[in-house]
Amino acid sequence: MQVDLEADGASVEGLPRFQQGLFHARRLRQAGISLTALALAGWVLALFVALFAPLSIWPVVLINCASALLVLVAGLQSAWWVADWRAQALETPTAELIEAPDEEVGALARAINRFGSGVLAQIGAPVVWLCGWSLLALISIIEFWNLALPAAAVGQSASIGAAVALALAFGLLVFERRLAQETAAQWPEASQLAQLSRVAIISLVVSAICLLFAGAESVWPLRLAVLTGLLPALVALEFLLRGVLSLFSPRQPRLEPRLMAQSFIAGLLRWPPQPLLALQHELHNRFGIDLRQIWAFTYMRRAFLPVLLVVLAVGWALTGVHEVPLQGRGIYERFGKPVQVFGPGLHAGLPWPLGRVLSVENGVVHELATSVSEAAAPELASAEGPAPLIANRLWDASHVNDKSQVIASSSGDKQSFQIVNMDVRFVYRIGLTDKAALAATYNSADIPTLIRSTASRILVHDFASRTLDELLGEQRTSLADEVGRAVQADLQKLDSGVEILATVVEAIHPPAGAANAYHGVQAAQIGAQALISRERGAASEQTNQALLQASTARDQAVATAREVNAGAQAADLRFTAEQKAYATAGRAFVLEQYLGQLSQGLAHAKLLILDHRLGADGAPTIDLRSFTLPADPMAPRKAVQ
Repeated sequence: MQVDLEADGASVEGLPRFQQGLFHARRLRQAGISLTALALAGWVLALFVALFAPLSIWPVVLINCASALLVLVAGLQSAWWVADWRAQALETPTAELIEAPDEEVGALARAINRFGSGVLAQIGAPVVWLCGWSLLALISIIEFWNLALPAAAVGQSASIGAAVALALAFGLLVFERRLAQETAAQWPEASQLAQLSRVAIISLVVSAICLLFAGAESVWPLRLAVLTGLLPALVALEFLLRGVLSLFSPRQPRLEPRLMAQSFIAGLLRWPPQPLLALQHELHNRFGIDLRQIWAFTYMRRAFLPVLLVVLAVGWALTGVHEVPLQGRGIYERFGKPVQVFGPGLHAGLPWPLGRVLSVENGVVHELATSVSEAAAPELASAEGPAPLIANRLWDASHVNDKSQVIASSSGDKQSFQIVNMDVRFVYRIGLTDKAALAATYNSADIPTLIRSTASRILVHDFASRTLDELLGEQRTSLADEVGRAVQADLQKLDSGVEILATVVEAIHPPAGAANAYHGVQAAQIGAQALISRERGAASEQTNQALLQASTARDQAVATAREVNAGAQAADLRFTAEQKAYATAGRAFVLEQYLGQLSQGLAHAKLLILDHRLGADGAPTIDLRSFTLPADPMAPRKAVQ
């Protein structure tokens, strides 16, 4: 019960808690300073160790223990404010204590009341200190929270650290026992401080156990060490909540202050655990509600255990009812042996652990790349925006799912190899039969890894005899079908229950670093082939032209020879005929030939016929002037007599 100094100012001297106020304040100050030094030392040591070994168990253990000690320090300091107020109440007159409260609570309170706002001056320094220590402990635990710490050897230092933690826990246990022996009349806050001491003791003991059992193959000590920080974190969060709620209960200097560092969570740390009893006492002390007088709660307490057993039995029996989704199947195991494959729907069996159902996919199609990418998943591109980077299939860019493969080299008669990047993907699903579902569940621990390793082996074996030109020039569909059949055959031999639906060869190209060089080689090869073809065409053209000229000359010579020969034969025949005619006709034939030649010669000649019978009066006259060389027969002539 709180004491009002104005009403009960004269009676406080007879109260034991006021008489022991100065002694309690001195003890709390000494214990608080010692534990503060230990907590800050552990906090600084945790930060130092985290710089060199952030993934070890030491930073987590040190920060959890330091946070638990900080929570206890917050409780001790909050109790010191109350004990100091009681000591000041006995030494200072009531009127002076009421009028000048700032001079008794220390320099920080005076600074808050002098420079702080109205809210800070109203709640006082105890709440500020309590929230400060709690916030420091809570932030420290959150910053070092990591449930993915890898197991590692800790060495001999773990045993030393565990011994120090146990020694400190033993000292706190002695302190807790001393507090537990105090009565509520002499020291009302002793029971609350004892409960806060148990928080630090439990954290130290659990941390020592984690250090003793930590090793290169043990992961559970790391997880337990991290989870140990939940207890001081919850207590610190409760202190922060109480500090915020204190805004609605302003400070009254004439009333005896109450302990702010009261923790319901720390109050549950008792044996045997009685959370309902603690809640009942809290409601009775704060609000005057006695749950023991309500018949409904009494009946609920009596019927709680039978009803709980019935609910547990019914819940355990209902674990034998299994729901299989529409896109899945279930393998029912009875006493660990597969009995039946369930289809979609509700199925009943033995409850757990006598019977269980293992989920299996039913027709779900997956796409698997032969290479594993550690990069983050790309964001979905907008339909109206530019194409994403993953759609870039140019050779001079490195793609996420490209896998390097060694292939044969076409370097003449020398044996060599080349490196090519390829993106081969498989579309697969678990077979639709019950046998395939059983095989995929019990014969394969990791189906994607099995397909990827099998495909890698097939690709190495298949591409070892292929060159880059063959891969780039071959049809993608035929290559994909060949690889898919080989992978499916190996998966069937392993009885994996996997069905390869399609094999897609997304890309085959040289490495991104050698793409430009390969383009240059291709351009040089194409240019050389074009030059060779052009020279071959020119040589063929010249050869054909020479052949044409030779053939023309030969044909001309043959034709000339034939003509000469024919002319000779014709002359021979004419000579023979004329010889026979001369032999037969004699001079008549010669005269006939003469006349014929004369007729032929005179056929186109220009003749001037002279006849003395042209004119009767005069003799014929010839003008010889027109016959002088050169003479033109066609020129008009004028006859001269």
